[in-house]
Amino acid sequence: MSMSPTSKENLVNALNKALAWELRAIAMYAHYCAYVSGIHRLHLANHFNNEVNESVMHASTVRSAIVKLDGIAITKRDKTEIVHTSNFKEMLSEAFDTEKKAAETYGEILPLVEEIGDTELFDALEVVYFDEQRSVEELRMMLKD
Repeated sequence: MSMSPTSKENLVNALNKALAWELRAIAMYAHYCAYVSGIHRLHLANHFNNEVNESVMHASTVRSAIVKLDGIAITKRDKTEIVHTSNFKEMLSEAFDTEKKAAETYGEILPLVEEIGDTELFDALEVVYFDEQRSVEELRMMLKD
């Protein structure tokens, strides 16, 4: 795997952006899991908890990729505000926006990984990208009236 210092730096920066979104997602979903109420709590508390676990796995995958590239992984979440609400529709809307942003971020990363020719890294991150795409579609369906 041969890459220019600029390519490596760009890829590590992009991966750190993804990691920041995953760390934000962990905090957001844990918060929503705690605050969702009413009849929707039965389904959504479990859904949000599963999303916490998925984000932890994604963060681990991204962190491993950064280490593999001899980069330094960030430890702070993306600074985008996490909206505090107990309204389930607002929670789902915030989750939808977060998953869309994450999917876009991974969509930008994959070509950078493809450029360096690391198929193992590409495959690992492509799985995360597809997870994000599935989450976007699931949330889109959950938001339909």
